[in-house]
Amino acid sequence: MKRALRRWLSRTPPPAVLAVGYLTLVLVGGFLLMLPPMARAPISLMDALFTSTSAVTVTGLAVVDTELTFTFWGELVIAGLVQLGGLGLMTFAVLLWSMLGLPMGITQGNYLREDLNQTSYVRLKRLVWTILRIVIMAEVAGAMLLCLSFMPHHGLAAGLWHAIFHSVSAFNNAGFSTFSAGLTDYAVDPIVNTVIPALFITGGIGYVVIADIWQKPLWRGWSLHTRMMMIGTAVLIVGGVGMTAFLEWNNPRTLGQFDSATARMTVAWFQGVTTRTAGFNSTDISGLHDSTSLMYMVLMVIGAGPTSTGGGLKVTTVFVMLLAAIAFLRRRTEVTAFGRSIPLGDVLKVMALITIASGIILTAIFALTVSHDGEFIDIAFEVASAFGTTGLSRGYTTEMSNFGRLVIMVVMFLGRVGPLTLGFFLATRTTPRVRYPAGQVHLG
Repeated sequence: MKRALRRWLSRTPPPAVLAVGYLTLVLVGGFLLMLPPMARAPISLMDALFTSTSAVTVTGLAVVDTELTFTFWGELVIAGLVQLGGLGLMTFAVLLWSMLGLPMGITQGNYLREDLNQTSYVRLKRLVWTILRIVIMAEVAGAMLLCLSFMPHHGLAAGLWHAIFHSVSAFNNAGFSTFSAGLTDYAVDPIVNTVIPALFITGGIGYVVIADIWQKPLWRGWSLHTRMMMIGTAVLIVGGVGMTAFLEWNNPRTLGQFDSATARMTVAWFQGVTTRTAGFNSTDISGLHDSTSLMYMVLMVIGAGPTSTGGGLKVTTVFVMLLAAIAFLRRRTEVTAFGRSIPLGDVLKVMALITIASGIILTAIFALTVSHDGEFIDIAFEVASAFGTTGLSRGYTTEMSNFGRLVIMVVMFLGRVGPLTLGFFLATRTTPRVRYPAGQVHLG
């Protein structure tokens, strides 16, 4: 059995291994959540699988109230699934290959090096250990600081558990909370509004970027990837926070319920930065204006950075797309940024990723609008949140049928596994034996 498993792992492409691994983790998690000690009352198979899928894909969408439905042991299982899912696809692959002592084939090595932006398998293993150190330090520090806010309200033991759970959930950009109302009771708490965003921003920029910033001089020593991530993240944070404040300032259901400008800006800060992948809420998401919801949908689809705990298209993908558009408008034949050129293969990869992602999102929205009644903005928001593995909802999750929940589960899974992984199965790289003469196609 072990020999057969090793043979299958050595011959199977990494995307297939990882997809099967994640699916297995979802099924195991669903089974565990159905056990009697996990829930205060029996839950259905669909509720268990949906919760497990949401946890493994670090999304945070929920069809049941986490605080009221699950016991401590159920919440512990959810936290464990979030942690395993947040390690990332390629990180899990490197750990798997290392523990089993499998040789790294050409296909596997190329794919892993490409995804983790490393040039050798040795550096991949070093990055894995760097990731583990970052995870431990960030989550322990986050839990210790959150205890300062949670323990005075919930006691020593319960406060400690809430702090640990939210630290794990925040760093992994999951959005799960052990509070029924989310973090609305801590909307203006300075510790929560500092520690939680610090955790999910750190987890969302990617381990490669963190290692680059830690080891190399400021800006001049950073790689092109790190520069693009830092600029893209800063622009999205400033834009998200600023537009949230502008659009929701006088909305009585969101920012308008607070009297002081400081409180409104605090909530705008938290909600503006959490939207991309984390999914925590410190205000009523269903009370947002449609304009704000549309902006949040864009931010959720963009998501976080590669090799991070977040999902979505990724910041660098959108960055390269914009650079390609600028190069076209300026009639340039090469895409460049910060004195470096971006290979044509990467530009084509961006086009493929955006095309596949658009197809997934539009297909899911169509399937839900055909099978469900409801506001279009609520349905589209739910799908965008699922694909970006964000977890924010306008309250539509609990209104979906089993078919609708299945659609959202598939979107969450694909949003985490990645459209490029799906594309790996649909296309095999081959060298054409025949080259055809160029033809003319009228575009635009």
